[in-house]
Amino acid sequence: MKASVWAPLAERVRIVAAGELRDLTRDENDWWHDDVELADGTRYGFLLDDDAEPVHDPRSRSLPDGVHGLGQVVETPDPQPWAGRDLAGGVIYEMHIGTFTEGGTLDAAIGRLDELVALGVDFVEPLPVNGFNGERNWGYDGVAWYAVDDTYGGPHAYVRFVDACHARGLGVIQDVVYNHFGPSGNYLPRFGPYLDDANANTWGANVNLAEPAVRRYILDNARLWFETYGVDGLRLDAVHALVDPTPRHILSELSQQTQELQEWLERPLTLIAESDLNDPVMILSRDEGGYGMTAQWCDDYHHAVHSALTGEADGYYGDFASLSALAKAATKGFVHDGTFSTFRGRPHGAPIPPQVPRSRLVTFVQDHDQIGNRAEGDRLTEALSDDRLAVAAVLNLCSPFTPMIFMGEEWAASTPWQFFTGHPEPELGEATAEGRIAEFAQLGWDPEIVPDPQDPETFRRSHLDWGERERDPHGRILDLYRDLIALRRREPEFSDPRFSELSADSDDDAKTFRLRLGAVQVLVNLGTGDWDAGAGRMLLATSPRVRVSAAGVVLPPDTAAVLRTPDVESLNIG
Repeated sequence: MKASVWAPLAERVRIVAAGELRDLTRDENDWWHDDVELADGTRYGFLLDDDAEPVHDPRSRSLPDGVHGLGQVVETPDPQPWAGRDLAGGVIYEMHIGTFTEGGTLDAAIGRLDELVALGVDFVEPLPVNGFNGERNWGYDGVAWYAVDDTYGGPHAYVRFVDACHARGLGVIQDVVYNHFGPSGNYLPRFGPYLDDANANTWGANVNLAEPAVRRYILDNARLWFETYGVDGLRLDAVHALVDPTPRHILSELSQQTQELQEWLERPLTLIAESDLNDPVMILSRDEGGYGMTAQWCDDYHHAVHSALTGEADGYYGDFASLSALAKAATKGFVHDGTFSTFRGRPHGAPIPPQVPRSRLVTFVQDHDQIGNRAEGDRLTEALSDDRLAVAAVLNLCSPFTPMIFMGEEWAASTPWQFFTGHPEPELGEATAEGRIAEFAQLGWDPEIVPDPQDPETFRRSHLDWGERERDPHGRILDLYRDLIALRRREPEFSDPRFSELSADSDDDAKTFRLRLGAVQVLVNLGTGDWDAGAGRMLLATSPRVRVSAAGVVLPPDTAAVLRTPDVESLNIG
């Protein structure tokens, strides 16, 4: 490759490569170029103006010495041919490479892929793997967007991982962060105006989307994942933090580029937005005035399920305490679709138009944020009985939308998933730990229970224990997840795109819930007495205590069942 870099703020740029120092030439667009070919494996960096120490290329794909070291030229093989997968009808498995296995690498993760195939999922969704400072991180502190972090094995290991997934029929949706940079090792502001220092989001200065070259930096990064690494989709972190002052939103531009790439690569490509705006503009097509995302995460469904199962009603759960919120989330997608949000103190959201396919909402009952951003990083396993964990599985995998599983959920993992960092700067590590304790203290949590994110034991505790799968009740929960995914694939109602085929009823006194997907019904009893739910052919039950007779199906407390009935209108909740 030949080195080039956008550096409008520099008056002089030199390259350090293979022990040589050369001046680069500036063009009219503030790109600096070098005509010497850099061989595969060459370490190189740039000296800006009178700097004595070089910094890595903002587009370097490999940083073997970390974000403060030189980059390395990497030539990876082309991805193996693969027809791809559509998101519609699929089940997603969210995973963190560093804690998914004891080894914590991409190659170690390959060794567990067959078990995900046996589970029945269709996509794996790794949390961000781009370059960050330190030895461990969730991934959202990345500063080198083009590099695959060496703690996971680097770019060659990533190619092997994607090819191994595809060989098993698994698509790969890579989580990426385009809304902020991490707090350590970000040299981009030295090169150019990558940040909008006048405006900030939760994590620091906004990314400067008014600058065309910064937009191109994002678009080219997305192209890298699709074209060079062969991934099937991108999950876009917190897109509500992308403040775009231009006439055309960056997400619309990204969706157009992705559609063009899809046609050129001749396989489906997916964009999934994480957004807390409850605005259907994300998932409406560009022709309809939307941004054209394939799907978006739906936090409302999570909140409604979590509140129903645990009884939690603090903070943002306050608007979801009634089972009617679950009924609305399961049939409309957004609970807040223009309604008043007590947590925000204002009306929030807008309705999803009925023509939008249901698969464009990704739903879940646990994810990395909803577990890891609890004070102790505790899973539902800590709060729920085995029976209620089984009900949670039904509410997740019998969602009318695109369900997602967080790693280990499928066997009710007992290991927590806590917030961990490995900042090598003592002052940054201390500030991170103190800030987290203060945050939870404001919410009424005991500071003594908040794990130190810098403590290596916090990271160690968050690793999955795969041996649990061989022991009950974990094995029984795993069997249920497999059965539910198989049921979802077998019954066509779960792939029906129409919102008009959904209806639901709930009873807050009896704590019963019924979701109808055409002729299929999902029944949940969270009450204290038996529920005579009416007639139907049993497709699945979470417990042998569920009884079927000529008179109908009876659900004891803390059970769920899936039925098929030819006459859904004749059944009323009671």
